[in-house]
Amino acid sequence: MGSVGLLYVGAVLFVNAMMLLGRVEARSAAPINLFVGAMQVILPTLLLVAAGTDVKLISAAAGIYLFGFTYLYVGIGLLAGLDNTGVGWFSLFVSFSAIIFALINFFDVDDPPFGVIWLSWSYLWFLYFLVFGLGREELTAYTGWMTLVNALGTVTMPAFLLLTDNYTTDTWFAVVLAVCVVVLAVALWPLTRPGRGGAAAPGQPATGP
Repeated sequence: MGSVGLLYVGAVLFVNAMMLLGRVEARSAAPINLFVGAMQVILPTLLLVAAGTDVKLISAAAGIYLFGFTYLYVGIGLLAGLDNTGVGWFSLFVSFSAIIFALINFFDVDDPPFGVIWLSWSYLWFLYFLVFGLGREELTAYTGWMTLVNALGTVTMPAFLLLTDNYTTDTWFAVVLAVCVVVLAVALWPLTRPGRGGAAAPGQPATGP
């Protein structure tokens, strides 16, 4: 069930990346945020009902809520034309929480690849905090491209590996994933500076992750 939700998180992050890069009009991105946000609230609720006193299942459900609330927050904000600072500061909370979930995956669940994935999400949501919470608009293009990297590499790809029963928790996979994310994060930085292209289109500022 979690792998299905993960796949559609890839879809919403892809659309939001296109919005941040000025390829998708903001209000038209609202429905997919609302659809996936609702899914990411319903699925963990079902997990909680089935979890009983299983701490690991409860922990997994808690992590999913972080993103479900993000997408609902963004979708409602896009439709209502709300200020973005609330999403930005909520993203800071998600970023710090994601570090804890990364540690849980490294040391408790024994799933190093998802530990790396959680750290990548922590970095991405911290970028959302900078752009929307602190108004660092010069980081919009970089954040858009990092959203695309995560949409494809840390969400969609693991989702398909899980759906096809090819996912592995081996350390080598975590190392490869970490190297790829770090290399892309560093390489994209100079390529997305203001004046290098890729930012939101004029008159169409980014309005949500």
